[in-house]
Amino acid sequence: MGNIATTVDQQIAKLINRGLVLNNNKDIEKAKEILSDIGYYRLGFYWYYFQDKDTHEFNDNITLDDIVKLYYFDFDLKMKLLRYIYRIEVHFRTQLVYEASNHYINNNTWYVDPKIVNQIDLDEFEKIYDKIKKNSKTLAKHHVKNPNQDYAPAWKVFEFLTFGQVYNFFNNLKNQELKKKISGIYGFRDVKLLNNYLLSLINIRNVCSHNGVLFDYEQPYGIMRIPNMQYRNKTFNNTNLNASIRLLLFILSKVSKNRANELEQDLKDMFSQAKENKLVYDVINSKIKFDL
Repeated sequence: MGNIATTVDQQIAKLINRGLVLNNNKDIEKAKEILSDIGYYRLGFYWYYFQDKDTHEFNDNITLDDIVKLYYFDFDLKMKLLRYIYRIEVHFRTQLVYEASNHYINNNTWYVDPKIVNQIDLDEFEKIYDKIKKNSKTLAKHHVKNPNQDYAPAWKVFEFLTFGQVYNFFNNLKNQELKKKISGIYGFRDVKLLNNYLLSLINIRNVCSHNGVLFDYEQPYGIMRIPNMQYRNKTFNNTNLNASIRLLLFILSKVSKNRANELEQDLKDMFSQAKENKLVYDVINSKIKFDL
């Protein structure tokens, strides 16, 4: 709506002027409810796909119900993927902390040791750590009992770090053999594969967590070739969401084959149900290219 705030009535008038189908008072009242709930600006990320890109006029016979169906498909997909990405996040955190802490058995704060980890900005990490301490009874209690310790053991601290922060500690480990050992847990000899796959999953996690638009997401760099034929892309597109979904299923299968099968079936069901609205499904499929 530009740089000037508008009322819901003004927003509805603009949508009607651009050709959105709102036939009667019931449709308009429903539109007011939806705009007050989700918001004009957020819904704009979704009705964009039902408009002429130059004039912003809606395509023929587009209703607010079509737009809301696309919005909730994307929302439900984010919640679905986030649940399983979290499973991988917990598993990876556990492997890193276990292997590194047992390798450096006499140094339970190896994660802030510059002899062990590269490029750690201790001043910046100190701010992160202080914030965690304020919000974590576990760490606060630890430092009450151990007032002379600057940091708690890795297995306590890493529970409160983000997926991205955990990955950065892994990526900056100096011991290449230790990194290879952790990569080997997932069946990879080349650490570059695990790096690429984890970064790709973190990107998807961030979109899901921060409520961005997911269905048209493109990875900023290509996902490296998946070694398992079952999950490998059928096309050469290694940046769209379909490629990310296949990667998620592949890594998840390393953690739990049952959960991977469960997610795959859930996704098939979601996409099958989406076909009930051809307009919406065509938009979804044009971006995701779902091929499972």
